[in-house]
Amino acid sequence: MKRKLSKTALVLAALSVVAPLSSGSATRAVPGLIFPVVGPVSYINDFGAPRGRLPHQGNDLMGIKKSTVVAVEAGKVTFWTHSASAGCMLYLHGNSGTMYEYIHLNNDRTMKNDNRGKCVAGTAYAKGLKDGAHVVAGQPIGFLGDSGDANGIASHLHFELHPRGGNAVSPYPYLKRARILLFAADPGDRVSLTLKRTSLAADTGAGTLSMRLTDLVASTGLHLEKLSRKITLALSPDTLVLDELGNHVPFENLDGLSDGEPVQIETTSVPTTLASELGSSLALTTFSVTIPS
Repeated sequence: MKRKLSKTALVLAALSVVAPLSSGSATRAVPGLIFPVVGPVSYINDFGAPRGRLPHQGNDLMGIKKSTVVAVEAGKVTFWTHSASAGCMLYLHGNSGTMYEYIHLNNDRTMKNDNRGKCVAGTAYAKGLKDGAHVVAGQPIGFLGDSGDANGIASHLHFELHPRGGNAVSPYPYLKRARILLFAADPGDRVSLTLKRTSLAADTGAGTLSMRLTDLVASTGLHLEKLSRKITLALSPDTLVLDELGNHVPFENLDGLSDGEPVQIETTSVPTTLASELGSSLALTTFSVTIPS
């Protein structure tokens, strides 16, 4: 382990499957989405709110400058760099036929509002991303910012949703149902995670350990705090349990976990897939976990 662990360690298998979203007749044109921003955001249903001479055509997702912005579904991306109001902008032409607009992407080289960057890959768009590229759901495509007429006001993503490429509709109900990624990286990149903190229950007979995730650190540089997300880990039959001194302890000791006890999980480096980004089964194959001794 990279640092001394205060409790106990073990090796686990994968996170539980997140069930797919169902959609009614009103949403058949729009698939279940991946939430477009990784990290903390706040938003309201401000679609149609007054914005100068025109009503607001999307939802503003207020977040931290340079937060990773991802593809909500698989499709083709198109860069748009010549709008004074939109600033650095990207179109995602989803495979479903729905078109999405990502507006006010980053144009700053630093975390300050320096406006010294351009609407290029590595600044506004994900590093290495090319105009016209085909992307998969959950793939990083840009960075949240305040370019265009949002300059110096507040970093946010103006997100629009156009079913079948037609008129904009409120993204709000789709965002509320969207699946939220634990982290994001390019497909195939290897990523390790540290997850904390409150255990809910362990059942070695059933091979599960449930926890309420409060903190996440990824090798990509992502660090999220004050989360409240329940995940379930699937224990491997050959799980190795160690105490803080590195001594083996019985696997069944996990059954002694009680609600409220601190837990920290460190994963091995695993290839990035949508399943692993969501924390789904068979995505993250090995963990070392500290638990009370």
